[in-house]
Amino acid sequence: MLLIYTHKITNRINYIFKLIFKELLGVDFTLTSNIDDFRAYSGIKFNYSKQAFDTELFFAADNLLFERGIKGQDLSFIDFDGSKAFFTTYNKKSVLPFDPFAASFYLVSRYEEYLPYMKDKYGRFSAKESIAFKQDFLQKPLVNIWTLKIADIIKEKYPSFNFPGKKYKFIPTIDIDAAYAYRLKGFIRTAGAYFNSLFKFDLDVLIERTRVLIGLTKDPFDTYEFQLNIQKQYDLKPIYFILFADYGLNDKNIPVYNSKFQTLIKSLADYAQVGIHPSFGSNTNLKKLKTEVERLSKVLNKEITKSRQHFLKLDLPVTYRNLINLDITDDYTMGFAAAIGFRAGICNSFMFYNIDLDTETNLRVHPFAIMEGTLRDYMNVSASEALSYIKPIIEEVKAVNGTFITLWHNESLSNSKRWVGWDKVYEEMVKLAL
Repeated sequence: MLLIYTHKITNRINYIFKLIFKELLGVDFTLTSNIDDFRAYSGIKFNYSKQAFDTELFFAADNLLFERGIKGQDLSFIDFDGSKAFFTTYNKKSVLPFDPFAASFYLVSRYEEYLPYMKDKYGRFSAKESIAFKQDFLQKPLVNIWTLKIADIIKEKYPSFNFPGKKYKFIPTIDIDAAYAYRLKGFIRTAGAYFNSLFKFDLDVLIERTRVLIGLTKDPFDTYEFQLNIQKQYDLKPIYFILFADYGLNDKNIPVYNSKFQTLIKSLADYAQVGIHPSFGSNTNLKKLKTEVERLSKVLNKEITKSRQHFLKLDLPVTYRNLINLDITDDYTMGFAAAIGFRAGICNSFMFYNIDLDTETNLRVHPFAIMEGTLRDYMNVSASEALSYIKPIIEEVKAVNGTFITLWHNESLSNSKRWVGWDKVYEEMVKLAL
């Protein structure tokens, strides 16, 4: 048992120490604010406070974990172990020149996303607004790295102490924004698409659509057989997120009452886990979100507990509060659309901490590190270059025994048009990840 002294035990202290020691390092711990009890304890222990005493391990504490509410933080950054660190302490008796617990809480809680920021065109917190992007550590899972550093420091003082830790895992996830490119769209949408192709004189699309609709050619977004073959060949356990919403400006999947679409969803659920992909329109409409979750639940005849926001539209804490109200237990939205890496500075799942209420919730957040659309559309990376961006991220996750989560779409596996060659990128990524 690890005993930790701190001068004040708060919800934030409980939360971040539970994440670092229990979840990431696999050890039990007890917190105390009684100095006499701490000094009398003969086991493994350290001091996290403002003041060092005796010869015990001392991690100098910043104020963040002892505060309530949200306020602007005056962050200063230092170079540390080949990357950046912040919440510097400047205490010579401290075993580290910064407070790794405060810094970890700042990243994992997404503290900066509660502060004023410039939203992108979809109303999102963009990668360029984050300190990780600005300080060039977005592609480093700093929370995991600092956790292992803390473990090394404790083991140096107490060589017999064992940290079981975590094991590396790979979880592929696939979003179904549009189950088919041409099929099952309904008469009005199909007629409108034909008119649009004629107006633009886009004969290639017009011919392809016609061939698909009369059964001469497979729909280009119908990559499900390829997905299943990859899944079986490499023994994958993917998670699918289905956009199951009414038609809207940014929500254009197959009509939800189409029986063939529902059959497809059921077939995916036979081989993988399936979650909801809440529509763009439901992000600010709890009633609409509730309808979408209930519809999918009815089709699958099971409770829906997993979710990823369409367009990765995440507005903290509102988005997560709505999911919690609908009994969603696991969310996979935590990542940036415009940059690869670790939005929350971590490559393991963690419980969402609502800073507005200063309390841990029962929603588990699963951060993803790579989305193919980020590489192709935001970073202008070609299929031939993609693995050179993906491989370093995989290596970072493996180095800290984290969980590597990827985000792909059925259409990007089509090996057609803008996605030529990306089906091979996917399979090579799977090989590297395994």
